[in-house]
This record gives sequence, C-alpha cells and structure tokens, in this order.
Amino acid sequence: MGTEDKFRNKSEEITGKAKEGLGKVTDDERLEAEGQADQSKSHIKQAGEKVKDAAGKVKDAFKD
Repeated sequence: MGTEDKFRNKSEEITGKAKEGLGKVTDDERLEAEGQADQSKSHIKQAGEKVKDAAGKVKDAFKD
C-alpha cells in the first residue's frame, strides 16, 4: 500500500470518527450515520490495499 493511500484512508477514517462524534453530541443521526459510513469505506479500502500488497508479495515470490 502506498504511503499516499495510507494517509488518505487514515484521514477518511479520522474524518468519519469526527463526524460520528459530532453527530452524537448534536443528536444528529444523519451526521452520525455518515461518519460511520465514512469509517466503513475507509476500512474497506484499507483491506483492499492489504490484499493488493499480499498478491504482490506472492507474485514476487514466484519470480525467484
């Protein structure tokens, strides 16, 4: 996973946590749900990047 992708995904996760927290404090269910959705998207992207990294390692292992 590239450093830029890691940063972008982590940023999206942190933004989601902030939205969720603000939604809880202000009793805004829509904002809270939006924050949770942002976090979920970030986690899915991170998992996808990990799969790509693992596939690349397997591919490299067969090059030798």
